[in-house]
Amino acid sequence: MADHAQSAPGAGETRRDFLYLMSASAAAFGAATVAWPFISSMNPSSDVLALSSVEVDISSVQVGQSMTVKWRGKPVFIRHRTPEEIAAAQKADPVVDAAGKVTDNPSGLRDPQTDASRVKKAEWLILVGVCTHLGCVPLGQKSADPRGEFGGWYCPCHGSQYDTSGRIRKGPAPLDLEVPVYEFEKDTVVKIG
Repeated sequence: MADHAQSAPGAGETRRDFLYLMSASAAAFGAATVAWPFISSMNPSSDVLALSSVEVDISSVQVGQSMTVKWRGKPVFIRHRTPEEIAAAQKADPVVDAAGKVTDNPSGLRDPQTDASRVKKAEWLILVGVCTHLGCVPLGQKSADPRGEFGGWYCPCHGSQYDTSGRIRKGPAPLDLEVPVYEFEKDTVVKIG
């Protein structure tokens, strides 16, 4: 009797390749089955997801006052700006063309952004209260706090000074204070995150 492997040249190789392919597929499926619960455990828990956004009632914040709330473990500064603070922030604005490119930066802003691009309502400024230099929390939320030369926030650790739009004006911080994602749900309620 003739051997089938010898009667069909290469038949043993295709059978071996098929067995290797099936074994590798089974091993990959088994590895994925074992790894999936581990990977799934890295997802944020429901209590963490609940903290991904926070609703804040701002009805009690009078013009010229500030409040601080916590969001994702960081302080968020909410300031009800005075007309003078708004005017000072707009006066320092860079000139931006129709394409959104800065064409003139008369105030020498390190991270040039217009005040209008940083707020949704001119009277309300909402910022993550973490200095962009080394992560300190700047002073300026309380009326007795030093606010620096530009009337915004002052980080005493290394002397960074921010204006009334939260833009870096002096000191080592490389960027403006971050504006978080937020929206006004009502005139007196803001949702951050």
